[in-house]
Order: sequence, then C-alpha cells, then structure tokens
Amino acid sequence: MSVSSLLAICSSEQRDDQVAKVDRYLQHLRLSDQTIMDVSLRFRREMDKGLCRDTNATAAVKMLPTFVLSTPDGTEQGEFLALDLGGSTFRVLLVKVSAGGKQEVEMENQIYAIPETLMRGSGSELFDHIADCLADFMEKLGIKDKKLPLGFTFSFPCQQTKLDEGHRGLEPIPSVIGREAEYSLDWSPVNYRADIQTTRHTHTYDQFRVTNSSNELWEEAGVPRENKQTPHRKAQTGIQSRNHLASILMSWTKAFKASGVEGKDVVSLLRKSIKKRGDFDVDILAVINDTVGTMMTCGFDDHLCEIGLIVGTGTNACYMEQMRNLELLDGDEGRMCVNTEWGAFGDDGALEDLRTDIDREIDAGSLNPGKQLFEKMISGMYMGEMVRLILVKMTKEKLLFQGKTTAQLLKTGRFSTSYIYTIDTDKDEEGLLSAEEVLRDLGLDPSVEDCIATQRVCQIVSTRAAHLCAASLVAVLRQIRDNKAAEKLRTTIGADGSVYKNHAEFSRRLHKMVNRLVPDCDVRFLTSPCGSGKGAAMVTAVAYRLAAQNAERQRILDTLHLSHEQLLEVKNRMSEAMVRGLSRQTHEQTSLKMLPSYVRSTPDGTEHGDYLALDLGGSSFRVLLVQLRSGKKHTVDMQQKIYTIPQETMQSTGEELFDHIVDCIADFLEYMGMRGASLPLGFTFSFPCHQSKLDQGILLKWTKGFKASGCEGKDVIMLLKDAVRRRREFDLNFVAVVNDTVGTMMTCSYEDPKCEVGLIVGTGTNACYMEEMQNIELVEGNHGRMCVNVEWGAFGDNGELDDFCTQFDHIVDESSNYPGKQRYEKMISGMYLGEIVRNVLIDYTAKGLLFKGKLSERLKTRGIFETKFLSQIERDRLAMRQVRSILQHLGLTSSTCDDSVLVKEVCSVVARRAAQLCGAGLAAVVEKIRENRNLNQLSVTVGVDGTLYKTHPHFSSIIQETLQELAPQCQVTFLKSEDGSGKGAALITAVACRIKNGGQI
Repeated sequence: MSVSSLLAICSSEQRDDQVAKVDRYLQHLRLSDQTIMDVSLRFRREMDKGLCRDTNATAAVKMLPTFVLSTPDGTEQGEFLALDLGGSTFRVLLVKVSAGGKQEVEMENQIYAIPETLMRGSGSELFDHIADCLADFMEKLGIKDKKLPLGFTFSFPCQQTKLDEGHRGLEPIPSVIGREAEYSLDWSPVNYRADIQTTRHTHTYDQFRVTNSSNELWEEAGVPRENKQTPHRKAQTGIQSRNHLASILMSWTKAFKASGVEGKDVVSLLRKSIKKRGDFDVDILAVINDTVGTMMTCGFDDHLCEIGLIVGTGTNACYMEQMRNLELLDGDEGRMCVNTEWGAFGDDGALEDLRTDIDREIDAGSLNPGKQLFEKMISGMYMGEMVRLILVKMTKEKLLFQGKTTAQLLKTGRFSTSYIYTIDTDKDEEGLLSAEEVLRDLGLDPSVEDCIATQRVCQIVSTRAAHLCAASLVAVLRQIRDNKAAEKLRTTIGADGSVYKNHAEFSRRLHKMVNRLVPDCDVRFLTSPCGSGKGAAMVTAVAYRLAAQNAERQRILDTLHLSHEQLLEVKNRMSEAMVRGLSRQTHEQTSLKMLPSYVRSTPDGTEHGDYLALDLGGSSFRVLLVQLRSGKKHTVDMQQKIYTIPQETMQSTGEELFDHIVDCIADFLEYMGMRGASLPLGFTFSFPCHQSKLDQGILLKWTKGFKASGCEGKDVIMLLKDAVRRRREFDLNFVAVVNDTVGTMMTCSYEDPKCEVGLIVGTGTNACYMEEMQNIELVEGNHGRMCVNVEWGAFGDNGELDDFCTQFDHIVDESSNYPGKQRYEKMISGMYLGEIVRNVLIDYTAKGLLFKGKLSERLKTRGIFETKFLSQIERDRLAMRQVRSILQHLGLTSSTCDDSVLVKEVCSVVARRAAQLCGAGLAAVVEKIRENRNLNQLSVTVGVDGTLYKTHPHFSSIIQETLQELAPQCQVTFLKSEDGSGKGAALITAVACRIKNGGQI
C-alpha cells in the first residue's frame, strides 16, 4: 500500500510518536527563546566590534561601509542603467522613473550569459564581455549616444573605499527640466533570454524636477564639464564621486575564478573595457551588493525601509547606520548603509557551542572550511544538505527506512533545498505526499512513519535557520531603535532570496520570532519584487537626486558664507564708520553713534564700600547691594531681590512708576537691615537715552511695553531722585546711568586690569571700548580716556552691509518691528538667528530640498524656531536626536534623519556667519585701540556677556578664529562676565566715586 493510502488511516498518535522521536534525536537543533536571544546579544556585540576602529580588523562581522547615504524618498526621476552580476548570467536594465502627478517606474531588461571559459579566464576578457553586452543592449534601445548614470550590482565580497580622502561629494548637477536616463545592469543566475522585457510599476508622488548629466546639459546650465567638484560634506551626498568611486574585489565566489581581478577595483576594470570600445560612455555612480539593492528596491515602495535581508543561496543583511557609529570613516552626521556580511558570524568561534556535528560535517565538505559558518547554518546552499546528512545518520542508526540507504541518498547535494519548500508546508498531508515523492526519487521505499519523520526533520532544520536569522535581525533592529532613542520603532525590512520567497513556512517563522523578541518594534517585511537590478538603479537615482539637491542647497548656503576678503571688508567699513561717529562733523550722518559713556576709568582694585544697583529693563527689575572690599584680594559680595512692575504701573504716569521703584528700593533696604541708608547707586536703564554726563540720562523713547507718561525727554535720574525725596526715607548720594555693555567691561576689568573692551552677544549685540579723549570730538577735553558705547547694532543702517545681506536677511528685516534699522544686529543676535534659519528651511522646503517639500503650519509661524535651538542642535554628537525632537515640536513629525542633518547644517552656517561678522566688528575695535596707541602689538582683554555667546558651543571659538585672521597684531583674551548689569553697574558707580573723591571729576 502506498504512503498516500496509508495517510488516510494513519492515527494522530502515530504521527505524534514519530514527531517526538525526531524531536528527541534532534534536540540539539531546537533552540529555546532564551538561546535565540543570547545569539542576538552575541551578534550585537559582533556588530559593535565591526563598527569600532580598534577591533574591526579582528571582527568576524566586518560591517562594511557601502557609501550609500540615503534611501529613496519618492522624488527620484530620470532614466538610469543598472548592471546586475552575481552568477553565470547577468542582466542589463534601463530603468525609467518619470513624473507627472504620479511616479512611474518602467524597466526594460535583457539577460546575457557568461560562458564558463570567461568565468575562469582572464579578468580583462570578462569585463570586455560585460562591456560588449552593455553596448548591445544600448544599441537595441537606441541610447548609445546618451551618457547615462549606471548602478552596478556586484554580488561578490568587496571593500569599498575612497581614492581621494579630500573629496567630499558628488559633482554638482545642474537642474534642467526634461527626461533623464539611468541604466541598471542585473547579473542573476537565471535562464538566458535574448528578448527585452518591459515591466511597469506605478506609485503616486508629487512631481519633481529632473536633471541630466550629459555634456550638452552641463553646458546649458553654464557648468564646465571638467573638474566640477563641490567641497561639501560627505553626509550630503548619495554615494561617492564618479571619479573617486572604488570597489575592491576581496575574493571570487560562486564558481568565478577570473584572473587579475581579486584585489583590483572592479569599477576601473569596467571603465577600462568601456573606454577600449570607445563607442559609448556611462557615469558609474554606484557599486552595491544585492542586499543593498534589495533595501533600495523596497525603499522605493516603502520609505520606512531601512534594512535589507537576503536569504537564498547565501544570506546577508544591511541597514542604515548612524555615521557617528562608523568609526572607520570620518564624519558623524547622517546615516550610511552598512553591509554586515553576517554570513561570517561565528568564524571566530562565537557560535561554537551551538554548532552540531552535522554543521561541522557540512563545513568540512565545503569549498571554504571554517568560513561563513553562520551562512552554513541558514542559507539555501546548505539547508538541503543538512537534511540529507540527518536522514543518512538516522538511517544508519536504523531509525529510518529500515536502516537501508541508497546511492542517491548518499550523494552530496542530492537533497535539494527546494524539496524542503514542498515538504515543510502548512498543509501536512500535502507535505507528506511531497516527502514520499522526494524519497522515492532517491530510490527509497518510505513508510508513512518515514515520511512523517522526514517532514519533521525539514521543519526543525528550517525552523532553526529562521530563528537564527531572526536573532541577528533583532540585533539590527535594536541597534536602529537605540540609535533613534525611540520607545517604539516603526520600520520595514526589504527581503529577497529563494528561501525567503519560496519557503512560506520559513518566512512565517522568521516574522513570528522577530515580533516575539522585539515587541517594542513595529516591523513590516516587504518582499523585493524586482531583484537587485532595480535596486542598483535606485541607488544611482538616489545619488543623482542627492547630487542635484545638494548643488541647489549649496547654492543657497553659499550666499550665507563669507570669505576672508568679505570679512576684511566688513572690518574696514566698521573702522570707517567708527571714525565718522567720533567726529563732530560726521556724527549725525553715520550709522555708528559712538556714544560717550562718561566712564573715564576702569577699576584699579582700590574701590571700596557698599553700593546699590538697580537693573530696569522689563516688567521685572532687580535691586542689588554690592559690597566691594579692597586689599590684596579684593572681593565682591552681592545680595539681590527681584520685583515686578504691574502692567497698569508701566502705562500710568512717570510719577507713579518711579514711586513704585523707590518703594521697592526702600523694601530692599529694610530687608537688608539698612533702612535710612544713604548710598551711591548704579542705574542700569535699558532704554534709549541721551547722556551728557555720567549722572544724567534723557529718555528718548519708551520701549518693551512701557508707556508711563511724563518721562520721555526727561532726565530719569532726576525722576528717580524726585521720587526718593517724596518718600523721605533714604537718600542716594550719587547715581550713575549705566549701559549694560559698559557694565560688562567694568565687571571683567575688576578681575583683569587689561580688560578695555566690552562685548554683548545675546538677544541683542553691542560693544564698547576705551577710546582716547582726543578722538571723542563730542566731549570737551583731550586728556585721558573714556569708554565709548559703539551701539554697533545699527551698523549697516546706511547701506554698509547691503552687498552682504541675503534674501533671508531682507525677509527678517522687513518683518521686524523697525525695518531698515539695526541691520548688523539682525545678522548676529539671538533675537534674529532663529528667524534666519526658519526662512532658509522654508525656502529649502519650497524647492523640494527638505521635508519632502511639505511644510508644517507651525514652521510658518514667525519666531517659532528659537535661537536657543541653534545651541541645542550643535551642542554634542547626539545632536541628531536633538534635531528630531525640535522638528517634532515644530509639527514635522515625519521628518527623516537626512532632514535632521540638513537642518543642523543650516543652523551651523547661520551661526558661523553671525560669529564671523561679530569677529570682524571686534577686529575693527581692537585695531582702533592698537592704532590709537601706536603699538606694533596690542595685548587686550574683552569682557563678554550674552546668552548666545555663552551657550552656543562654537560661537566663541569662531569669533576668536576670525579675530586672529583679521587682527593678527592684536593678542586678545576673552573673559566671560558675570552680571554686568548688576555688579558692573555698582563698579561703574564705585569708579566714579573714587575719581570724584580724588578730585578728578
């Protein structure tokens, strides 16, 4: 009776008994969840070793950089060639990606054979054959006269590198409206076909501009064809430069033995063969392996795809890794696809405790003993052989086939992995019938028990392979999740390979185990529909898109870059404006008012006594007691209290406002136990004032929401003293009106006597310095010095900065409360830098260069991108997380890692320009001091305050770098100020009292 007949009467008990027998026999192949998780942790450690510069050389898992820096975003467009080589046949493809409301992908391909004589002959003949086939394909399609970009899938172990470490990007590509072309060559082990096939895939995306790399279009765009190099960061390119792409073959596999290729650059060999023909040319933009091709193919259909998986004849995985973790390469921003080459996992003994005698027997009989041990436990090349060896071993132990083997069963490779696909199915009876058919084909006479046992062996072998594959995939998923610091990761895995595609139970078990091990990851598996040929084309398309987008972004950012010559010109114009501001004749016409502060000296350390300071600049204000003690170690002790000013008081009468201020001073004196004291006071009054002496300040105009009547045009010191007299509780024996920039200089001068310059870079910006009295024509007297308040925020109001202003500066200026005023400040200070960045991002997005062209409503809001974001984004190596968090706050929840890199770059460029402009202004100031004193070398200290200067990680160093370039004869030290408007105000008052008591005022 046949097995098929016996199946009908076979009891479930018989089946269970036979399954249990096999399970006991193969218990070493059945892995627990704990073991699988342990394998995952081991692989994660191997990944870390491969990524680390110090351990990569000895790592089994090499984690090879692919130089593919982005996945498709749906805006790719053009025609591209692809060449896919990986077996005894190869494919050439023309992939057309067109737009017009929808994005369509149309592919035409032809398969060519590679004679065995060429596979084992000379490398030059092999690549000549490839070039001949490529020429034939292009001839048939009538495209030999086009120079199209080409992606090359070369499915052999390669080391990709750069030939020129100084080159950072792809050639810039001019934007031209029209059709583009991209070639793709696909070498696949499939049957030879001489026909040309066409397939079509349609996806809906927004229309996107296309570009072309032909000579005519380069010239049409006005770009010279030679040496078109953009000195830009690696993170902005898609892959390596056309002239600097290299892929070194490490070793042939898959029966290839062509001489003179191992250790050589396959890109150069292909170019050489194409050049030898001389009748066509291509731009080879990408060399990838089939795993990367799979990820890119699926990435076109699902933009969340960031992992590629192959389980077929061999096995491998790739994924998008953070650049900061790739220690073998320079740069720490953005991502790059890493080819794990995980087939070699265990080659260093990491899996020795899990390998069985069957595994060792398979390895010993392979072409590369001791190598690719993980692959030999998983892939289709070995899975069928593992089943055969188990069946032979069980038969010899008389557990199967009544102990009788056959010549067919004993023949290596006779049990094809494809048999497992039909035996191990979710339909047991169909699987058992397939088992009977296969076993009889091997010359055996199986019983129903033999068929059940064979089916169970196939299930166990397949399950172990699926679970080992899942363990490694889980390590990759956890790496990506940790990189993103995501509580729950949502991602897609692009999968290909004969085992994954054809063995439904394998893929089901793989999916189930992955979901079980990482419940905090929402993982979708997407089967690659078109193999690695389309993937090579998509890599090329992405590189082409990124190059075009990068060129446009670079053009925009170039407007924000300042050359040394431009900065020198800013310095010279600032110097000229300073001289005009000091002159009585030109003072009214210049943008720099160079206001005398009537501070005639910096602290000398002899200042002593108790001083009050009043800091008024908004709806709250401070009253401070500053106690100065002179001696060998002069000290400063400060006590303060903050008071609020009600809205109704801010907008009532001047008398009510100053009465409220005096009430608060009285309360503070009471609080300090100093009721009725008579003290000098430094008054930091942060509103526009005209000063004719230190203890007088005429209010020109209220700002910041103040509207108290009867104050504008009046001396605020007199208003304050009148209120003190009305209260009759304490007295102020001297009051000095203080500017916060001068206060900053005075605070630092108390610590460093060489401090003669004050600088503030915060919400606003300003500078002051000690000028020679003979140069200050607005004040009588020619002896000594006086601190001049430059009020440099207004520099440029007379057009001095017009040729340095960008479209973004004009937008920010026009939308400000006082257009045309404070132009220099609007290019430097914290109040405006965030707005400049926001407008650049809006321009990027409108041009389709950012956020896939989709702008959030929040980003349209003026002031929403705060300047503090610039400091946060550039603060440390984990900035990409910070950027992502900020972008989500701005409503850009679907922003990508690439978007984060670009946003960080914009922040960096805008902040750098601001710091350079500030440095150029400061260079004019210190050079003025040096020239005043007729010194060859000046040594001076700058006291600095302001949140932008203090919190931005690079602002201060860029200022110093610029200053050194523009004022090389000045040795400048920077000293951060602490509380220039409080402590500084008291020190100004103390110096004034010292001079007054000495008869100098």
